[in-house]
Amino acid sequence: MLAYQLGDELAFIQLYDRYAKKIYGYLRSKLMNDSHANDLLQSTYLKLHKSKHLYNSSLPFSPWIFTICRNELTDFFRRQKTPHESFDEGLHNPQTHPEDEVSEIDLSKLSEEQQTALKMRYYSDATFEEIANALSTSPINARKIVSRSLKYLRGFYEKQ
Repeated sequence: MLAYQLGDELAFIQLYDRYAKKIYGYLRSKLMNDSHANDLLQSTYLKLHKSKHLYNSSLPFSPWIFTICRNELTDFFRRQKTPHESFDEGLHNPQTHPEDEVSEIDLSKLSEEQQTALKMRYYSDATFEEIANALSTSPINARKIVSRSLKYLRGFYEKQ
């Protein structure tokens, strides 16, 4: 990836050859649709290209590209607007959408910061950087706030 960041176009081909099958397999297992999996594979690599300057070479590449892939998958689910079964399965089941369920959940169990983060993420489709700016924190911490808030809500509603 470092070579690609520095302008080596052949490095992109190597990255594609090395990871495309794994990413496609992951997408195919979540979508059960070849066409959608191919589209998301291409959008994953397009986003990689557009954000190559953001890659931190001190971190492993594989988790970074799979994070891009998972975000593309999540965005795909949001755009589909199909019925869903449960909030907990939203990121794993192509028939579910977490943002649809958030409106039915009582967020008063969460702090103001957590409520703001969830509303921005799922109502406004805000990026973690935008959430971080609104909460005066880092994008990594904003991601943790959203993740922990969802985990808390899942645990709370599973007990009921």
